[in-house]
Amino acid sequence: MLVDPLQKMKNPITVLIADDLQLSYRPPYDWAGVLAFLKTRELKGVEWVTDTFYARTVQLDGRKGWIKVTQAKNKNALLLEFTHSLTPVLSALLSRLRNLFDLDARPDLISRQLRRDQRLAALVKANPGMRVPGAFNGFEMGLRAIIGQQITVKAATTIAGRIAKAFGERIVTPYPELNRLTPTPARIARASVDEIAKLGVVSARCKSLLALARAQVSGDLSLDNGAHHDPDKTIERLAGLPGIGQWTAHYIAMRALRWPDAFPKEDIAVRNNLGRVTARQAEEMSQAWRPWRSYAVLHLWHSH
Repeated sequence: MLVDPLQKMKNPITVLIADDLQLSYRPPYDWAGVLAFLKTRELKGVEWVTDTFYARTVQLDGRKGWIKVTQAKNKNALLLEFTHSLTPVLSALLSRLRNLFDLDARPDLISRQLRRDQRLAALVKANPGMRVPGAFNGFEMGLRAIIGQQITVKAATTIAGRIAKAFGERIVTPYPELNRLTPTPARIARASVDEIAKLGVVSARCKSLLALARAQVSGDLSLDNGAHHDPDKTIERLAGLPGIGQWTAHYIAMRALRWPDAFPKEDIAVRNNLGRVTARQAEEMSQAWRPWRSYAVLHLWHSH
């Protein structure tokens, strides 16, 4: 019998029993690259990423549990282990996972288009299975993107973990690494600037986080990947929130909205890898990659 590692906690949620199924994809698929990307941005307590699997806690339509995803051997598929508590929301769960792991991508079409550009040809040839990791939870990803503005990925990951611990509901799983549900928009919206600031977030970012949460709660903005999106309009709404610039808006569109043609032209790594060009020059160069500019960005980031 599993011992509850958090049995002394007040009213923790406990979900232990699990089942499994397969999620197919078109090869090639850079599973190691996807895990590495997600690992560096891991939301501690909510996510647990290793060299071989991705695991996280889940809250969907009032159902709570956990999942674990590995790569199948000798099959073009990922294996999903999930708690029975999530069975009633299985369709929504699978949709979110297909978005998170970019399982519906057509690597043949994407690679054919990007290889036409001499600047990208070698990168694409080296990794034809490149995927653009999406977001299991759009609001969670939006928070992470805002926190990451103007600081390192490592520092942002540390601060995001503090926010999850402070505002995420506690949950008990068989894995001590998974002990929090992701903070909800409603919970963040109720927080004060001071509550968030004491976790290491500068005041301007606190206001951005609160604005995003309140826009989600009011229905003015939705980042759920199951919703119908007009990327340009959503980017405009995001950029209209205090402290959210075009780079952040495009990055959120790339991952949370699953827009394959997002292009944060201001990105310094992208511009440097294109020959230290200006944002305007990068935008002009990127026209040849449409409608797959998000994938070009990932290739350029990996070459950095």
